[in-house]
Amino acid sequence: SVAVGMHSKCNEYFWSCEGKCGGKLESCSCHATCISLKNCCEDYGEYCVNVTPYSGSIFGGTDFVVLKATFNESSQIICRFNDEIKTVGYVDTDSRGHCISPLLYETGFVPLQISTDNGTTFSRHGAWLSVHPGKLDPSFKATIINATQWQYYGTPKVGGPLDMTWNTSQVRAEKVNIELWGYMEKGDPYSESWQGKWEYLYSLGRDQPNSGAFRFVPKTAGKPFSDWEVGCLRISPSTHPDGTWNVQAVWTDDHALAWHLEDKFRQDSAVWALDKCKAWDQLEETLPDFLSEIIDCPCTLAQARADTGRFHTDYGCDIEKGSVCTYHPGSVHCVRAIQASPKFAAGQQCCYDHTGAQVLTDDSIGGSTPDRAHDWGSPPFVKPPRVPGFSHWVYDVLSFYYCCLWSDNCHYYFKRRPSSDCRTYQAPKAGVVFGDPHFITFDGVSYSFNGKGEYTIMVSESKELTIQGRTEPVILTNGSMVKATKLSAVAMREGTSDIIEVRLGNPQDHLQVLQNQTSLSFSEQSWMDLKGVFVFSPNPTNVTVMFPSGAGVELRLRGGTMTTTVLLPEVFKDITGGLLGKMNGDPKDDLVTSDGQTESDQGNAEGLFNFGASWAILNESTLFTYDSERLLNSYLHAPKHDASFRPVFSIPEDPNDPLDSQASELCSGEGSLYCRYDTLMARSLEMGNATRVSFQSHMSVVEDLEPVVSCGWLSPPTNGKKEGTRYLQGAVVKLSCDSGYVLWGSEEHTCLGTGQWSGETTTCVSLPYVLPLWQLYGTCTAGEQSALDYSPIPNQPQLVLAREHVETWHVQQIEPSPRDVHSVCHQALTSLPLVADLLYATVCTHYWKSL
Repeated sequence: SVAVGMHSKCNEYFWSCEGKCGGKLESCSCHATCISLKNCCEDYGEYCVNVTPYSGSIFGGTDFVVLKATFNESSQIICRFNDEIKTVGYVDTDSRGHCISPLLYETGFVPLQISTDNGTTFSRHGAWLSVHPGKLDPSFKATIINATQWQYYGTPKVGGPLDMTWNTSQVRAEKVNIELWGYMEKGDPYSESWQGKWEYLYSLGRDQPNSGAFRFVPKTAGKPFSDWEVGCLRISPSTHPDGTWNVQAVWTDDHALAWHLEDKFRQDSAVWALDKCKAWDQLEETLPDFLSEIIDCPCTLAQARADTGRFHTDYGCDIEKGSVCTYHPGSVHCVRAIQASPKFAAGQQCCYDHTGAQVLTDDSIGGSTPDRAHDWGSPPFVKPPRVPGFSHWVYDVLSFYYCCLWSDNCHYYFKRRPSSDCRTYQAPKAGVVFGDPHFITFDGVSYSFNGKGEYTIMVSESKELTIQGRTEPVILTNGSMVKATKLSAVAMREGTSDIIEVRLGNPQDHLQVLQNQTSLSFSEQSWMDLKGVFVFSPNPTNVTVMFPSGAGVELRLRGGTMTTTVLLPEVFKDITGGLLGKMNGDPKDDLVTSDGQTESDQGNAEGLFNFGASWAILNESTLFTYDSERLLNSYLHAPKHDASFRPVFSIPEDPNDPLDSQASELCSGEGSLYCRYDTLMARSLEMGNATRVSFQSHMSVVEDLEPVVSCGWLSPPTNGKKEGTRYLQGAVVKLSCDSGYVLWGSEEHTCLGTGQWSGETTTCVSLPYVLPLWQLYGTCTAGEQSALDYSPIPNQPQLVLAREHVETWHVQQIEPSPRDVHSVCHQALTSLPLVADLLYATVCTHYWKSL
């Protein structure tokens, strides 16, 4: 009986999820799929926990509830994040366990463990999503009223009381403290000693009523507090001592702390800022050059918004939110490069005006600027310059305040942060799967493949990128199945990244996103930093997946079907295969089977069907989730290509079909065959229209991504100016000279298809041209000097007379008559040899034109 008892206890332990979350046991499961498969171990919810809310600011202070797990009054909760950072939790009156999120120096999901015995054991496991403050919903933050006043406080004519507000429910207390926290980075940049740190500085108010509002008149801070120039205010319960780490709190946005800087700033902010600007400029001189390794900007706004694998909206200048571009006046939209540069973790920012042209810093204070530290940080985070948001503040934003906003010395800033002018930008290629389903390859080959199964949409072995698609039969509203399929799920991975799967939800009015077979919720955040991949989902029908290689996958739900667009940068040229073909600009080799056979006849429906079937995946390489009996039976335990499913290859034509005329009316122009097929096969105008919209959308993307030629920035001549700030093919820039100077060279330059500017180099020459002729002599070639030696200039009285006439006109501001100009210029032009005659011809031409 003792042996039986021991065996029973072992069994109980063996089938428990304690310490086994994510695993699949012999008779039950601790994997997330167990919920839908209904085979969870009994204590799955107790040990494999979910929390609400599941996300919060990188600053910490969010109070979240542990769902389903049971706690009692004696539970001493300790919450551990990333296996090292501990915070104290508590049990509420409903016996629910709570944790407080800590201050972190990274974004993305971090492991969460929970102890109920004061940290002796950590038996419950989950995850917490740390969010960049710029991507956090404003409702989760305290608000500084009139941010401009806060960040310009102490500059001329800016003062008075400052106001802030917050949601009182986010701080569980009757009385609160208002604290200032600052961020600073110390140590030698790019060395092991380089560290970033948040610190409590001082309190602005203690035991204040938790009313949701606070007003104060700032006082200058003494040393060392005034050395902290960027920071936040924290509202926390006054029951904690000042500066207590990791307690429930709500934070303002990080901002420049102008309002607390030393007296010298308020006495003369411009002089103070200029000193800081110069010191920053000198520091930059000692730091490594990061500009050579960052990606170039797209040339147009259309390209920037279409290249979603490599660029994403900069939240500080968003055309969808009214183009409030505080740091980029004159721009209507900016994007940031999604990935930080590999060595220095630098970022790229690209801004555009209302015409869609790139705005450059050489033309405008609102121009595009690169960043020594990427605003969003980069893995492995934690240390500068990879600390999300804050490293960017220290090296790129504060310096902009010093040089441009608190003083008028932007030339220092733009010398170190010049715009890239898109001359090396190469747009990605786009391939698409849409409708029932139809394919357009990266090189523009279009065809339909209505196989049922799981297939390779795109694969690149050298880049370790795989994108797989699952198709299922189309079901009519009456429940019957037709001989056509549609894309129902797409799974993808690059290298060792998380596996991302996007599939039709149930019901099919939304897209479901899974990370490593676990469902992700975008109810709180639209952007997620995951392992080796970013995912953006602004609404339930729109998902974009971005990989480090620059590859992007857009998934859109339209009319019950998934449209999948794959965007690949130039690095994928010649190294792709799958249903979207080989990306190399040659459509002839797009339809190549997995074993290397080419289907040359694009009109051969049977051949195209066999080509598609060859790209069926294997169970050993599948990235998909099988979390229902239907998926297990129809896909995991069945052939990956269902050879028994034979689709209808041609459009069913029936003049008596009442849908026929409606389909003809809906489907016209390029791509109409796809629209018509889907309308008549699915018996749905909605699906046909979705196909039409998807096709047109893809063609628009292809057009937006067409290569454009840039001639690069054209500078105005010294002592002159220019008209025009567009530098793409066909653009015209006009140059002119300031008063007292004449233009020598071309007045107008056109950007040519070769990437070069037309015309001659333009300079502005002082009027009159007072350089002694013997100085010109020194600029001549040997042959020209010989010619001048043969006819010495000083012995030519006509030349000397002409020069004297021109100088007299200018000095005495005499307006010569046309006859006088003609006479003098004629004398000069017939006398002056070689180099000199060109210069005097310019002078005479100026006078002639001015009459």
